[in-house]
Amino acid sequence: MVNGSRVAIIGAGSVGATVAYALLLRKTCSEILLVDVVEDAVRGQVLDLADSAFLSSTHVRGANFKEAGQCDVVVVTAGAKQRPGESRIELIDRNHKILKSVITEMQPINPNAILLLVANPVDVLTYIAQKLSGLPRKQVFGSGTFLDSSRLRCVLAQELRVSETAVHAYVLGEHGDSQFIAWSSAHVGGIPVLDFPQVQLMSRDAVAKQVSGKALEIIGLKGATAFGIGACVSLLCESIFLNQRHIRPLSVYVEKLGVVLSMPSVLGSQGIEEVFDVPMNDDEREKLAESVKTLKGIMEKYSDI
Repeated sequence: MVNGSRVAIIGAGSVGATVAYALLLRKTCSEILLVDVVEDAVRGQVLDLADSAFLSSTHVRGANFKEAGQCDVVVVTAGAKQRPGESRIELIDRNHKILKSVITEMQPINPNAILLLVANPVDVLTYIAQKLSGLPRKQVFGSGTFLDSSRLRCVLAQELRVSETAVHAYVLGEHGDSQFIAWSSAHVGGIPVLDFPQVQLMSRDAVAKQVSGKALEIIGLKGATAFGIGACVSLLCESIFLNQRHIRPLSVYVEKLGVVLSMPSVLGSQGIEEVFDVPMNDDEREKLAESVKTLKGIMEKYSDI
């Protein structure tokens, strides 16, 4: 734990509370500030989290948007859920209004703060936050396909009977329908994943569907996902506070593509320090281009905000 380190979590729903719980258990920061327009939700979550305080020295309390804007890291989980029959564009418009309100209420934001977007669609909201916050782009990024990539690593680790940390493989592009697995650059112990007989026998399309569809499966069974993203956010905050410079697939602005999507990025105390250009085969390059086209079509609507 870095003394005096503070994380603000915007949104006290299941995701926000689980992020707070993960940060608390891992003793990632000194203080966690929970913020939500529903004050009773904040109070309830703070009281509930306090019951686990004996496991950690991290202090959790409710706060307002102004206080949140002065924290070291601000995690935005607040966002509307898609209604039955609602288009993706309509959902983005609603979440754009929520995000604009949140960022406006936090002003003036600490110029050294790092803004981490978790609400969906994360790529578009990250792009909007970069526009509205006034912060350098390297300090504003989204969780992207970090969780999707973690799910992929779990699948491959089980198949190859190795530790998940030994698997280096990424889901890239849009966090959504056009995301893809960069199979050609995946490796385990320096050996290309595609060289393993077990992987050669797998259906890559089936693996991709399993990874991308897991969230919907969880939502169908219990209504929402929370634990995986909570774990991911706690690791991202650790990488920031401890300047670990871990490489994670995050929603970042890729200069040469002119769009925000997930690419492997070096994350340290100053935010995104470098974005890697992953070697890809022709098929993967085509899928990346599809992601770029999809996202550019949406983001153009918000280019002048």
